[in-house]
Amino acid sequence: MTELLRVGAVGSERPVARHQGTSYALDSLTTDIDGAFLAADGLARVTAALAAGELPELDIDGERIGAPIARPTAVICIGQNYAAHARESGAEPPTELIVFFKHPNTVVGPHDDIVIPPGSQKLDWEVELGVVIGSTAHRLPSREAAQAAIAGYVVVNDVSEREHQLVTSLGQWSKGKMAPTFCPVGPVLVPATEVDAGDLRLWSSVNGEPRQDSSTADLIFDVASIVQDLSHYVQLEPGDLICTGTPQGVALSGRFPYLAAGDVIEMGVAGLGEQRSVVVEEENR
Repeated sequence: MTELLRVGAVGSERPVARHQGTSYALDSLTTDIDGAFLAADGLARVTAALAAGELPELDIDGERIGAPIARPTAVICIGQNYAAHARESGAEPPTELIVFFKHPNTVVGPHDDIVIPPGSQKLDWEVELGVVIGSTAHRLPSREAAQAAIAGYVVVNDVSEREHQLVTSLGQWSKGKMAPTFCPVGPVLVPATEVDAGDLRLWSSVNGEPRQDSSTADLIFDVASIVQDLSHYVQLEPGDLICTGTPQGVALSGRFPYLAAGDVIEMGVAGLGEQRSVVVEEENR
């Protein structure tokens, strides 16, 4: 399996490929893993360079891991896309896509801190399968065309402040989704050709206690359906990130406490890696 990642200090990340446990520098192919790289057949060029032995090995032990895609132009999210999660949220499963947005600057690395907004009392976690778009997609005619527009997949934590999302937002969910650090992504981007997105286990825990445990097989709207449907309302661009929804097991259910400073959130998606984030107060960031 080939994995793409970005390592280094915030704002100075380097593009890296990891193949069969060995890391390789991608500086000769691109300055970053972004929409322009993906649109220019970047993943295919990485595969070819690896096969030809053209990439230098790189030791990344001890390096910070950033989000595996540079700041996307859009972060588009799908709400209540698992039936059990819809019901624990007090709603019936939707018959159409529920769409909201996160600001691109919410994206941080998979092990970066999650910052509590001032006055927040209802901070929640949401493990999700993230879809990274690899080519311009507008009014796609078929599921096959939608699948062809996908570059790869990532782990996403759709961090949510439920008071802002559901009470003070007048129905516009994005207000509770857009604070800085509210979208840890990664650790890796795995090409779509190497992933069966139809049946991946998702899980999360808080302070070592299990919270979510489900599969993308339980999605109401699967990945291809989401991309095709969205393309009729928005022109998707290379590097855009789509968050496909979270399964049951969040604090909003009333079964678990909301997050507090010092809590440790761990989560992962099978084959895509794991995240570990610590919740901190803003003044301690």
